[in-house]
Amino acid sequence: MRIVLVEDNVMLSSGVRKALEDEGHSVETFTNGEIADRYLASEGADLAIIDINLPGKDGISITEAIRNRHQAFPVIMLTACGDTQDRVNGLDAGADDYLVKPFAMAELEARVRALSRRRGDIAHQEESLGLLNFQRTARRLFNTETKQEIDLSRRELVLFETLLDRQGQFVSKSFLADTLYGVGADVEMNAIELQVSRLRRHLKGTQAAIRTARGIGYMLDEEKHSL
Repeated sequence: MRIVLVEDNVMLSSGVRKALEDEGHSVETFTNGEIADRYLASEGADLAIIDINLPGKDGISITEAIRNRHQAFPVIMLTACGDTQDRVNGLDAGADDYLVKPFAMAELEARVRALSRRRGDIAHQEESLGLLNFQRTARRLFNTETKQEIDLSRRELVLFETLLDRQGQFVSKSFLADTLYGVGADVEMNAIELQVSRLRRHLKGTQAAIRTARGIGYMLDEEKHSL
């Protein structure tokens, strides 16, 4: 997997690069955020690991730019600050995962493997459900009847993708919390209920439904109409 590492601590960058290369990955390293963003815009990546505090352009801005360009590769954000708001800011910008320094190299490697498996599980770049058409690469959702794009927030989009990947299966609230907010995040379960409620409103009239099983979780499936 081709990984772009953006970290201005040269010693840490060198250690991470060696560990990932030992795992068989190709790693491009940058210490300046602005240069890294230009590279990502033109060359992309299979996965990016980006520090928040960088010279030139900070990690939050880089991640926002990646998502604004509709680049779908995963982003792991690094920071020396473990503050919850810092984590929230990174995830809201479009990061898929989050690590606080100092971290164990084994943990970073495990998270890279997890995100790699998630990408590998995607068999189709375009999928349909009811009147929905989802373009995975561009991460855009359309109503095929109205021909209009359904405008989802970043978390609503992640929620939809997670449920779509497990279509016909119930997904627990705890799994959704880890996916939407990061493993170990202090998230109330009513925050998940709110995200599901918002997504349901977006899907109204599309023949796609989110079903609830109390104590089990949520399932995305096509609406069944009785004759």
